[in-house]
Amino acid sequence: MALIASAAPTVRSAQRSTLLHGLAGRWPLLPLIAAVLLLAVPDDGTGAGAGAVNGVPAPDLLSGVAVLVCAGRLLYLRRRPLTVAAGLVLGLPAAGLTLATVTAADPAAALPGLARYLQIFVLVPAAVLLLVRDAQGFRLVAGSLVLLAAVQGATGVHQYVTGSGASYMGEDIRAVGTFGPSDVMGMATVVAYGLLAAVAYALRTPKGTPSWLKPWAPLTAALLVVPLTLSFSRGAWIATAAGALAMIAMTGGRQAVRALAVLAAAGIVLVGGFGVGSEMISQRLASITQVTSAPDRSVNDRYAMWAAATDMWRERPATGVGLKGFPAHRDAHASIGLSAGSDTAGAGQEFRKQPLLSPHNMYLLVLSEQGLIGLTALAGSWAALLVGGVRRLARARARGSAAVDCGLAAVGLMTWQTVDFLYADIGGPSTVLTGIVLGLAAWWALAGPERTTTA
Repeated sequence: MALIASAAPTVRSAQRSTLLHGLAGRWPLLPLIAAVLLLAVPDDGTGAGAGAVNGVPAPDLLSGVAVLVCAGRLLYLRRRPLTVAAGLVLGLPAAGLTLATVTAADPAAALPGLARYLQIFVLVPAAVLLLVRDAQGFRLVAGSLVLLAAVQGATGVHQYVTGSGASYMGEDIRAVGTFGPSDVMGMATVVAYGLLAAVAYALRTPKGTPSWLKPWAPLTAALLVVPLTLSFSRGAWIATAAGALAMIAMTGGRQAVRALAVLAAAGIVLVGGFGVGSEMISQRLASITQVTSAPDRSVNDRYAMWAAATDMWRERPATGVGLKGFPAHRDAHASIGLSAGSDTAGAGQEFRKQPLLSPHNMYLLVLSEQGLIGLTALAGSWAALLVGGVRRLARARARGSAAVDCGLAAVGLMTWQTVDFLYADIGGPSTVLTGIVLGLAAWWALAGPERTTTA
């Protein structure tokens, strides 16, 4: 008995030592996690976000730090940076971007666009792929997305309840979090990311999770439905539904039926039972099916910009009009039905007219500015990540891998991104999260099996 009693403190001490050593070994992830969490800090009024340096948001600066940390570790450890497949998938967009910049009417004006696209679609995803060592590292980054979503979601619900949100149908009730009325998709994007990560964790809770922590994933996912609903963002609703259904479908038939029943019940209780904006939400939902019969002004503007983007592509089908070229060529290709801009107000800002500088469709934006070559490179890279992620998830389920929750999150987030790009494009402080999400998807789809199967 004495030997057992004396051995217990030793075992606990060894466990603490192992835990501290594991956390210390994950310090390279800190810039990525900080880049995510800093998006919870309210905007300082400049539109670039709190902590901005010369107009550059702090999360973007930290993503740059993550890239430098990754490069430094590769040089210090003298490791091969990427596999051939990963290098091809992540490097392909760089070729299309470079070509679009060189062939632009004004290459100098296209250089800022080149830097931004390389950051979001090449450098940050590659850094995430290389800095995330195992499933626990993936969960840390995904967990930071959930935490950010909880903070922004709570802020958005408070805005709706107190009437301090962005203007919507004559009332200041639209939940936009700390992003303000000029970036109404910011909070919806953040909340959707966190919701899908929580759903993945709820569908396949990792072994060894403390019993007190297990109920929090489904509860958090259910609660995040409220601010997502109050964002009144139709595109985010559709993309989130697609991401959730993709994850549920990958869990197997029996669990899929149970999960769908729970989601339906949560929607009825939260929206129907509590009356969370039920009338306006029903009108917004109905408008999704009325885009051709009775479209509102925002839909008309979107159609006009889509037509303008298509016209630009027809003018230069191979390489497009050049990065950052859509605003300069818009008026020459848009119909007279396009309005001067969208009206924004509320959430602490005065009324202002927001110029329409993009088609609000990432695929058409790339097609108009980078042509068919650029779209093939970028969309091909995203498709490879999604298909590779689904295939690896199916194999991980068959093997009984302990990292299935990571695969579900990667597939759900990547599905969300590809669907959301039908209704939105990059822009605003939350754009850096796009690069991080693509990096998580790349880690699951392209990392070696010994990394993805670690518990």
